[in-house]
Formats: sequence, C-alpha cells, structure tokens
Amino acid sequence: MLESLSSKVHDEARQGEAYQPQGAGRKEFRKKFYIESYGCQMNFSDSEIVASILNDNGFGATGNYAEADLVLLNTCSIREKAEQTVRNRLQLFRQIKESRPGMLIGVLGCMAERLKSKFLEEERLVDMVVGPDAYRTLPGLIEEAEGGQRSVNVLLSRDETYADISPVRLDSNGVTAFVSIMRGCNNMCAFCVVPFTRGRERSRDADSIVRECADLFRNGFREVTLLGQNVDSYYWMDEATDQTVTFARLLEKVALIDPLLRVRFSTSHPKDITDEVLETMARYENICRYIHLPVQSGSTRILQLMNRTYTREWYQAKVDRILSILPGCGLSTDLITGFCSETEEDHRDTLSLMEYARYDMSYMFFYSERPGTLAARRYSDDVPEDVKKRRLDEVVKLQNRLSLEKNKEDVGKTFKVLIEGDSKKSAADWRGRNSQNKVVVFPKEGKAFRKGDYVHVAIEDCTGATLIGRVVE
Repeated sequence: MLESLSSKVHDEARQGEAYQPQGAGRKEFRKKFYIESYGCQMNFSDSEIVASILNDNGFGATGNYAEADLVLLNTCSIREKAEQTVRNRLQLFRQIKESRPGMLIGVLGCMAERLKSKFLEEERLVDMVVGPDAYRTLPGLIEEAEGGQRSVNVLLSRDETYADISPVRLDSNGVTAFVSIMRGCNNMCAFCVVPFTRGRERSRDADSIVRECADLFRNGFREVTLLGQNVDSYYWMDEATDQTVTFARLLEKVALIDPLLRVRFSTSHPKDITDEVLETMARYENICRYIHLPVQSGSTRILQLMNRTYTREWYQAKVDRILSILPGCGLSTDLITGFCSETEEDHRDTLSLMEYARYDMSYMFFYSERPGTLAARRYSDDVPEDVKKRRLDEVVKLQNRLSLEKNKEDVGKTFKVLIEGDSKKSAADWRGRNSQNKVVVFPKEGKAFRKGDYVHVAIEDCTGATLIGRVVE
C-alpha cells in the first residue's frame, strides 16, 4: 500500500531478542525458535501469541537465529519496502539452512496469506506458511515440515481472537504492553490490503481482555494499549448479563482496574469514534488524552476515491468535537501523498488540513499500489513517483514545523510522566511519556525513581520530537 519517507516512523523491523517467559522460572526447552516482526503493532502482538503457543510445545526463544531450530518472520504487506526486506531476510536464512538442514523457516502474517504460492513453490524460500488466523495449528504444521513436507494454513476465520492464549511479552520494558481486543477489518479502504489478509472484524470477549490487563498490572506493568484495526467498532455481547459492551464501556472496565494503570488505544477510524468514547476518556484521568485519527488525505475527492466514507469538512468537525470534550488532547494521523489521480489542488487540501488539525505527529507515506486492493482493480496509479516524493517531502517538512510548534507550547507546563526506562542518548537521564503520548526526557539527579514510577516533570526545553525537563515535587 504505502512507501514510507516519514521523518518520524519506527524501524521497519524489530528483531526478536532472547527473553524469559513470565512465570516460566528455569523451564528447559528442547528446541529454540527465533522470530522477527515487521509492520504494524498488531503483528508484534501476534508474535507474542505465537511465542506462547511455541512455549507450550517445547520451543524456547533465542536472540541468535544461527542457533535456532525454527526461524519465523511475521510479515507485513502494507508497503513494498517491507516485502522486499522480508525477501532479503529469507534469502539469508536459506543460506544458513544449507549448513543446518534441520532448521525450519516459516513465514507468518499478511505476506503469508498473499504470497503463499510464491514462497512455497516458485521461490522455495520457506518450509511453512501460516496466516494470521492459523497460529493454533503451528505445532501440527511444524511436525509436517520436520517430516519433509512443506506445510501451509492461511485460512481466514470469522471467530478466532486467541482470547484464551496468554501472550509471552517479547522485548518488553516491563512497563508498557499491547493487548489485542479485536481482529480483522470491515472497512474496505481502496488502498488497504488488510481486509483481504486479516479477514472480517470480530471482537474478543471483554472479560478476557480485562483479565489480561489486570494480570499485566499485577505483574508490574503500568500502561496498556488496546489494539485493533478499528478499535471504536469493538462490540461484544455479554451473554451472562445480556448486555452489550461497546468500546467506551470496555475502556471504562479497563480504566477501573486501578487508577495507576494507564490506558491507551489504537487505531481509531474517524467515522466510528463517538461522543461516548470521548466522554469516557474525559471521565477517567488514567485514560490517556491522545487519539490517533488517520485522515489519509485532506481532499474530499480523494477521500471518496479511497472509500473513507467521510468528507474533509466532516473530519474537521470531528477534530473540533474531540478538542471541545478533551481540551489539549494529543492528535496524530496517517497521511498518503500521490494517491491515484491526486492533483496539486488535492495536495494543497492535505497541507491545509494539517494546519487546521495541528497534529502533534504524523505517519507519512507516498502511495504504492498493492495487488488485490480495490484501488489496484479500479484506478490507475498515475501520479509520477517524483511528484509523489516531492509532495511527501512537503508534508514531512510541514509536520516537522507543526511538531516543533506544538512542543514549544508545552514549555513551561508540568506533566505527569510514566518512566519507561533510560533515555536512548544517556543512562544519566530517564525517558517516559505524558498522557498526550509525547516523549519526555529528564535527568535522574540521584533521585530514587525506577521504571514504572509516575513523576511530575516541568518542561524547560524541547526538540521537534522530545520534551526536556526536570522533576518537580
């Protein structure tokens, strides 16, 4: 779908690292697995489910792929660059396998669904291909592959949510965790491959979500992010009470676990975020004042081609409503430049909408056609790549200016910050985030704080990406 040139995006892939499963003590595993995850946070969350399934079947994690009996890549089809990165990694692992013929290589996730035949038959890069809804079948697929048979299961499900599986927290800081609340997507956005690779929406039962969040809090975690392709359309019927649990009600249930447990969520489709959700956020201090609200384009014409189901004016009214109920709420977005038939006027509409919403940060991409999407079937990818990149550069520069302006407005203010660990630049400084999801860095100064503590930080300076301050009483 998208090719990233963002000035503020995460690494294309976060490689698996050695970890000790919570509560596992000194449990010995007969085999080792190594996993890398690519793309959206849902993929990283899925990898934690996969790790739990593998642990239960005799596989322990390693951070060294050269010693692994099983190497897995949890893949993403959103951007062409991510797909090419995965292909390069598979070729590397295949070379290692030549000297370790017993090693198995598997592809999980969205690329598994989309490119299964290429991986298994044409390129013969992998031993197994497993789609996002088939992770429970991993033990059987591994057994088939060990017997020399290439194995595959990419069937989509209408009810799989993995609600009963307790994820193993990979690469965890012990403070923040992601909790999947639903899977799939019903929004047929023209540029997006997710409905075809992850299937239809289905919500996980609320009781299991609350239990997982409560367990995380008891184990020392102080922040959870509720995950879904479109969290605001969460819907679950509690058969015991015959009551419906909406996303707003779920937010409240998690917030009530303990006032010291921060609650975030991602992602919100603008058409589904309701006043009920906003008012619930306003009612509970531990529900963070931050909303990721992807707009994709500032042009109503392009939004219609994208099948986003709202207009520019409607989106502006939604931003106004959010800020009226939640003054000072942090806002971020996703933006695509160069979608099919986009004109300079459409592009200027995107720039002006950015000025209107004054986003704290954005994930910015230029359009890259993805096979199988509605856009690929209906429209011509007719904007030249150099034009896409030039427009993206203008979007990035504007967002950099807006981010710096918004951060400068915070200088002189004091924020409650959750300490997540050492600053990336210096072990003499702490790093955390405020409710608005802004990174805050401040000196330790010999004070007896630790990860997971809340502190109040007075902001004295900033960059476009970071607030800088000192702890105050």
